[in-house]
Amino acid sequence: MAKEFAYLDESLRRFIHDQAMFFVATAPSEGGRVSLSPKGYQDTFAILDDHTVAYLDLFGSGAETIAHLRENGRITLMFCSFTRNSRILRLFGTGRVVRPDDPEFPDLRTHFGLDHPGIRAAIVIDVQRIADACGYSVPYFELIGERPVLDAHHAKQPDEKFARRIAGDNSHSIDGLPALEPDHPIPSEIPRPTTP
Repeated sequence: MAKEFAYLDESLRRFIHDQAMFFVATAPSEGGRVSLSPKGYQDTFAILDDHTVAYLDLFGSGAETIAHLRENGRITLMFCSFTRNSRILRLFGTGRVVRPDDPEFPDLRTHFGLDHPGIRAAIVIDVQRIADACGYSVPYFELIGERPVLDAHHAKQPDEKFARRIAGDNSHSIDGLPALEPDHPIPSEIPRPTTP
């Protein structure tokens, strides 16, 4: 039986922390395509308070989420257990994009892992509805480990390649909505935090 929660309590925080991945869904206001993306790297997600979460957005082949958030802010995150205890948890809210050159970004950055070379932005979500579902039909999967391919790929890319992405496939959504702006910082321009 589905249940709604008033805030992200300790039990929900533990469940979220235990999931190796999550899914992000956004859509344009009218027409267009719904975007649904899997996200890995557990250290790229953080719970900031009882109603606010954030994740590091890494460079990819498109910028649908950023474009949709710029247009309407609507976003849903889904966490799904693939282990013995079945459960699906959805966080419905309003998201915003925090660029790496935004004054808020350095403080946000402290909530995440230190070694992700392809950072594009942080996505901060004001969570307005928290609901779970049974997940009884979700199959069992065993986690082997995180896939290091994206970080390894980004670490080898020259600045020019990221700049081409910003001007190219990351500048608009597949439906033509604006995403990254031409002056968006490339990863080498982002100050790297140091470990204490």
